[in-house]
Amino acid sequence: MDVLFHNVRELVELADKENKLISEIMIEQEMKISGRSRQEIFEQMDKNLTVMEQAVERGLKGVRSVSGLTGGDAVLLQNYIATGNSLSGDLLLDAVSKAVATNEVNAAMGTICATPTAGSAGVVPGTLFAVKNKLNPTREQMIRYLFTAGAFGFIVANNASISGAAGGCQAEVGSAAGMAAASIVEMAGGTPAQCAEAFAITLKNMLGLVCDPVAGLVEVPCVKRNAMGAANALVAADMALAGISSRIPCDEVIGAMFRIGQTMNPNLKETARGGLAATPTGKEIAAKIFGSAVN
Repeated sequence: MDVLFHNVRELVELADKENKLISEIMIEQEMKISGRSRQEIFEQMDKNLTVMEQAVERGLKGVRSVSGLTGGDAVLLQNYIATGNSLSGDLLLDAVSKAVATNEVNAAMGTICATPTAGSAGVVPGTLFAVKNKLNPTREQMIRYLFTAGAFGFIVANNASISGAAGGCQAEVGSAAGMAAASIVEMAGGTPAQCAEAFAITLKNMLGLVCDPVAGLVEVPCVKRNAMGAANALVAADMALAGISSRIPCDEVIGAMFRIGQTMNPNLKETARGGLAATPTGKEIAAKIFGSAVN
């Protein structure tokens, strides 16, 4: 594939060499790959942003999945934030709430934007619409947030995996959290290198995360894992902006994630045969929904 960059090192070097944002490099890459104009690409991403915004808004009003396993937690978090008694801080919990809101909408069969997958769709918009209140970005900057996320997602998808079935939840929520962390850094004025450090710090701390959906549904523990992914992304972004670096280069972290996924037990990769899905309660839930436990 004729592309501008294949890995994070090339992406950062190109951004530094041309004195451009990572989001700009990704836009140029998309133009090169798709043959579409900048305006067409921007308009498509604008539509994706609108879908994300609508999903967050819907989730914050309260939704419930058909199974009854998930729904309403985003509202509970917003109510808790309003008390002024939160320990984690309003911005972090707002991101968590909006990540949860998105995934609750997904579980309720609503429309979301997979970033990079439906099961991990809450992290990027959850963090975006939380930091929006802090950084007051323009619409263009919000769209660029998604292009930055896309640049790192592109690299992971082509060098490792974004599939829970192939690499476990580290490949889904782990990748999404890294994508969000990098995007937060760029929006906050960080350098391309700091974006890469944020991604690396985030993914390092989610390595080995298994994919064990109870009853085979993208609900438990998926929704709450998006919550933790959003929190992870914000903390890692702050660490990178503070000047903290990952001792293991970003591309090597991605490579490690890929190899871990390859050696992970198949029961822990979206089969609903291990982990939380195999607990007594997990089996009871599956039996209640489907009449018999998922094997």
